[in-house]
Amino acid sequence: MAKIMYQVKQNKSESSAAFGKWFAYAKASETLNTRKLARHISEHGSVYTQDVVFGVLEKFRSCLLEMLLDSKKVKIDGLGTFYCTIENKGGALSKDKFNVTENLKALHIRFLPEQEQEMNISSREFIKQAKFINVDTLIAGNDDSDGNEP
Repeated sequence: MAKIMYQVKQNKSESSAAFGKWFAYAKASETLNTRKLARHISEHGSVYTQDVVFGVLEKFRSCLLEMLLDSKKVKIDGLGTFYCTIENKGGALSKDKFNVTENLKALHIRFLPEQEQEMNISSREFIKQAKFINVDTLIAGNDDSDGNEP
């Protein structure tokens, strides 16, 4: 069974209200690039070869960026919606003094998970489906979950 790996670390920032407290941080075992994801998808009983799946994923990526840069949101049914947000540097003193080059800091791609009841992968529902394992138990040679599931 798949498990979410995490590591527990202490907050050592003395200026933080949470100083000294311990928090879980997700740990990834690997990063799948597009080719590896295409191979994985093609191995799930798909009639499509890895190269075909890779081509579709690459086209999806380029079209997603194209649509986002055209001020569109992109909703993938059962997965969620991609959209853009703008990060400002500060405010302009007046509307006519606003300048994109001067006042904008960044353009971000955001993702909102599907929240319709039958396909809900929001944070609250996603955590209910997860099994957790502390990476420290892996290092110690024990790969069983820690039993502290939410």
